Amino acid sequence: MRDDTPDETRRVHLSRSFDEDAELYDRARPGYPPELFDDLTEVAGTGPGCRVLEVGAGTGKATLPLAERGCRITAVELGADMAAVARRNLARFEAVEIVTADFETWPLPEEPFDAVVSATAFHWIDPAVRMAKAADALRPGGALAVVATQHVAGGSEEFFVEVQDCYERFDPATPPGLRLPAAVDVDTSDHADEVARSGRFGPVDFRRYEWDLTYTTAEYLAVLRTYSGHRALSPRAREGLLECIAGLIDRRYGGQVTKRYLTELRVSRTVPARR
Repeated sequence: MRDDTPDETRRVHLSRSFDEDAELYDRARPGYPPELFDDLTEVAGTGPGCRVLEVGAGTGKATLPLAERGCRITAVELGADMAAVARRNLARFEAVEIVTADFETWPLPEEPFDAVVSATAFHWIDPAVRMAKAADALRPGGALAVVATQHVAGGSEEFFVEVQDCYERFDPATPPGLRLPAAVDVDTSDHADEVARSGRFGPVDFRRYEWDLTYTTAEYLAVLRTYSGHRALSPRAREGLLECIAGLIDRRYGGQVTKRYLTELRVSRTVPARR
């Protein structure tokens, strides 16, 4: 099961859970590898003066690095509290506007954008809308840049094997014996297939980045509290799960664990629409 393929029957409900504690999200969630933004500049042209539409900006985890590189950004965020935190985080950048709206119904401005960027958010947008509307927002030859993040094997590997006992105990939806995939085994070709089916974009340029982040017990529990699947559990099950995880980290791993992330940049450029 991939981290960027939500159950379609729960997609809308889960996508709204992030706004329930925007401050925790901003504090606990990691950003993105700096080299991703270097590559984004190279393949999507997101340098000084580039006009960017960001879809699902959250609290500005990707908006800030783009603003620091001189982009002019219109960032659309569904959650009012998330958008408020993003405005605070981006307050010093006059060329950044944070819009509170859902991308699906937000009216596109007349002036097209040079790039549409969506960082760990595009999978929450209605699949029937997202490709066509992103293409409609772009100038001819403009770039769609989608960033996806996966949890993969690595770091404190034994912990992620052992912790499945906690998930199986407190989350009945957990498949028995679930294991994190190796990065090399994560197949994201479905994005290229979706791009091709749209008929609006050329081939996808994929770039991948593996990186590790070490968390204390408290830091790890904080980031888990921001995940939609954890937030969807009943309060009793969620607290039982987190207590089980905390005990495991403290008892077996000295109060800290290292998590490996796979971040993928997917860039495609618009082509003339089919007639």
